[in-house]
Amino acid sequence: MPKPPSIDDIRAATLVKSNGKKFKLKDRTTDGSEIFPDKKDAKACLDEDATAIDTLQDALYAEAKQALLVVLQGIDTSGKDGTVKSVFKFTSPLGVRVHPFGKPTETELKHDYLWRVHQLCPQKGHIGVFNRSHYEDVLVVKVRKLADPKAIEQRYEQINNFEKHLVENGTVVLKLLLHISRKEQGVRLKERLEEPNKLWKFNPADLEDRKLWPDYEDAYETIANRCSKDHAPWHVVPSDSRSRRDAIAARLIRGALEKMAPKYPNPGYKAADYPID
Repeated sequence: MPKPPSIDDIRAATLVKSNGKKFKLKDRTTDGSEIFPDKKDAKACLDEDATAIDTLQDALYAEAKQALLVVLQGIDTSGKDGTVKSVFKFTSPLGVRVHPFGKPTETELKHDYLWRVHQLCPQKGHIGVFNRSHYEDVLVVKVRKLADPKAIEQRYEQINNFEKHLVENGTVVLKLLLHISRKEQGVRLKERLEEPNKLWKFNPADLEDRKLWPDYEDAYETIANRCSKDHAPWHVVPSDSRSRRDAIAARLIRGALEKMAPKYPNPGYKAADYPID
């Protein structure tokens, strides 16, 4: 395999900068071939990074001083489930918790919208993965007009403050926006209807959301523009190709863990002091 693109290069290619310049989703590719021209190389890179993620997670769990929260957000069929399966395929389940966010329960609706989210943030030593997240409250809630526009407008800054609070208390927040084209979404929706092992995933309501594609695109652009901050930036991951998507996500997650640099603790035990028959 040729040398894979560096983690720094992938960060730069996917980052939504917080420099005041308006971000446009249509300016970002959904293909990913400019990062991994050959899908075989992407798959090989994924295996290497997934192995490294397992090693780093083991040290993170042993150290128990910091945590990583990976936020996966994307329109239906963008591959949130598949990304989790691929990136963490070698990782011990002891230190990884995946939380899918669906429709709030009656109890959750009696609290503020971040209440259910904060409870599921990873404890120190763990990797937490949000499959959908608190951003649903400025995406689907906004597009389907499920809350007052004034309340939704307040949420962007509330989310920024929430994520800053997490970061300042030892949790690294890595946010990945899985970006697919409308054409590819159509292909994947048909797959769900035609393949028996995917039929359970099909929801007729997804077709109603598909009609609102421009509205969702605007909503995603807004969260990228309003909530990509230095302490918790957004990365746009091209997702039309599953193998490239997974490889790019794995590089970013590995990079986040390497920057955290978890270390195995040394309790000071010496073999000579504890003879074992």
